[in-house]
Amino acid sequence: MNTLFMHCRPGFESEVCSEISEHAARLNVAGYAKAKTASACAEFICTEEDGAERLMRGQRFADLIFPRQWARGIFIDLPETDRISVILAHMADFPLCGSLWLEMVDTNDGKELSNFCKKFEGHLRKALMAAGKLVDDAHKPRLLLTFKSGREVFMGLAESNNSAMWPMGIPRLKFPREAPSRSTLKLEEAWHHFIPRDQWDERLHSDMTGVDLGAAPGGWTWQLVNRGMLVTAIDNGPMAESLMDTGLVQHLMADGFTFKPKQPVDWMVCDIVEKPARNAAMLEAWIGEGHCREAVVNLKLPMKQRYAEVKRLLERIADGFKARGIRVEIGCKQLYHDREEVTCHLRRLDVKKPKSR
Repeated sequence: MNTLFMHCRPGFESEVCSEISEHAARLNVAGYAKAKTASACAEFICTEEDGAERLMRGQRFADLIFPRQWARGIFIDLPETDRISVILAHMADFPLCGSLWLEMVDTNDGKELSNFCKKFEGHLRKALMAAGKLVDDAHKPRLLLTFKSGREVFMGLAESNNSAMWPMGIPRLKFPREAPSRSTLKLEEAWHHFIPRDQWDERLHSDMTGVDLGAAPGGWTWQLVNRGMLVTAIDNGPMAESLMDTGLVQHLMADGFTFKPKQPVDWMVCDIVEKPARNAAMLEAWIGEGHCREAVVNLKLPMKQRYAEVKRLLERIADGFKARGIRVEIGCKQLYHDREEVTCHLRRLDVKKPKSR
């Protein structure tokens, strides 16, 4: 099982290849990356048999930026009928697995396989359990089958605590009808990705305050308000009346890049469409100068050298905090609801909590 298979957003295959190649070099895992444009997936072929396992063991999946999901394994061809027997035969080389996910790539062709996978999964699960190859145990490796077609599948393994939280890395979030825009799902997904669910009550609660820069019409503000926070919304455009009616939102018509709160807040969020370097500098200033404890900011990506640009900006932000002598937790991910952008989450670790309102 010397192949590492990764899902991604269509059009970002080269970024996945660049990123995983860099980590492989850091871990002394020999191999090469390859991908087809717009295929929504990439592969890293290791030249050593245990290379893919060493790569996954040495790299936290949550710290990868562009891959949505990964697994180490092999491609196998399937017959038109009796696919289960072929899969079971190959399972002889696989360990006992604790869960099963059937996946497909995020393309139009891939989506056409979703009905097939739904029907096939129950039969396969029953056969794997009967063969003693599948049990209900989250501590054991997850078996991930990515169907490229009904006749070709990638049989892979990943640890449940070091892979995506959802099949294919696509969260099952429902758009709240009360929210003013679908962009609200970006912030909700960011919280799922960057904040452990058992910490939500501690880090996202009603005694907190927040600032939304570039807020109108209020998709991200809605998420803060939905957690009961008191929010200052900064935008020259109009906010949704339903948000203003909550009594939790103060709308200020001001420039998001020059506004600073009179008192430190718990959260700053920003989805302003601007050059990524400017948003990154603003993010560093808000955290570095103590205006907020945590922040979620989207960085719009350039047309070329997108991974190189993101890496450069993250290094610049980290160097800025180092120069200030402060400790900050930095995360970055291209989320499913992102498009030509990545989402950054920063949490200052050495600042006192603002007083409750």
